[in-house]
Amino acid sequence: MRLLVLGGTAFLSHAVAAEAVRRGHEVLCAARGTSGNVPEGATLVKVDRDAPDGLAPLAGQDFEAVVDVATMSYPWVQEALRVLGTRARHWTFVSSINVYADAVTAGQNEDAALHEPAESGAAAVERIEHPHLYGGIKVACENAVRAALEERALIVRSGLIVGPGDVSDRFGYWPARISRGGRVAVPDVPEQPTQAVDVRDLAAWIVDAGEQGVVGTFNGVGPSLPFGELLDLIVKTVGAPDTELVPVSEEHLERAGVQVWRGPKSLPLWVPPEDRGFMAHDHTRAVAAGLTHRPAEDVVRDVLAHERRLGIDREREAGLTPAEEAELLRDPEGEQR
Repeated sequence: MRLLVLGGTAFLSHAVAAEAVRRGHEVLCAARGTSGNVPEGATLVKVDRDAPDGLAPLAGQDFEAVVDVATMSYPWVQEALRVLGTRARHWTFVSSINVYADAVTAGQNEDAALHEPAESGAAAVERIEHPHLYGGIKVACENAVRAALEERALIVRSGLIVGPGDVSDRFGYWPARISRGGRVAVPDVPEQPTQAVDVRDLAAWIVDAGEQGVVGTFNGVGPSLPFGELLDLIVKTVGAPDTELVPVSEEHLERAGVQVWRGPKSLPLWVPPEDRGFMAHDHTRAVAAGLTHRPAEDVVRDVLAHERRLGIDREREAGLTPAEEAELLRDPEGEQR
């Protein structure tokens, strides 16, 4: 199979390219080449999707499969479809569960209501500060892909993707912190859902889909686990013997200035009640279409190995510093909990 990955230098797109190379496919990665290297065995074609005719080096080429992981740009998707859409047997577009208008209700499947499509461009920061805009752009991109390709498209609505190559710290913070042991500050929300998919499992399914011609729209997410169960699993899998999880109330976290989800002075995976459905989408259809998941214990071990390669004590994109955590666990409320 001749596969084109629009990207291929970082995280999911890199994992897709690496998996396809492993299977013996001819893999081209179209990217600026500034975010990293393509996998050994793949070919880099330098493009700039922000430039006029930025995809010109690919014009006129045929591919059995194309994978597009464009994050925030409707024009990028439009241009890729214009240049390549008629010459691809199968097309995967990686969308997001942010397309869903309801972020509260757990267990939503692919038929749930979506945000209104937004065809304007958006800066990357708006993905964090204005998630509705991000979701609307993804809806517009999905619509464009379906309109151009009809029955040749796979739409993957991904959630939190974790595993080797992840530098966001949204999941890796926990295996890294718990492996160090001692008293670990955790949000006191044991029943809050969490949901993550291993990047290698998602990548393997995307390559499978290109090989087999799987089409349709699917939630490309992993099993949902209560936060307390996930933390207990991490402790059992990689925790130091003296690990003690110390629940801290949401009220105390908020007073202490601890942020949800990501960013400096945050507790990753903690989300407010109005966003908890975001961590509990139904993936029945994806599993029926071939998406498989490795054991959670294996994911945790591999994430910790990746964290150690990056450096456990590095400056992080998300989480608490040791000083911030120590302050959080001091009297009055931290010690009492």
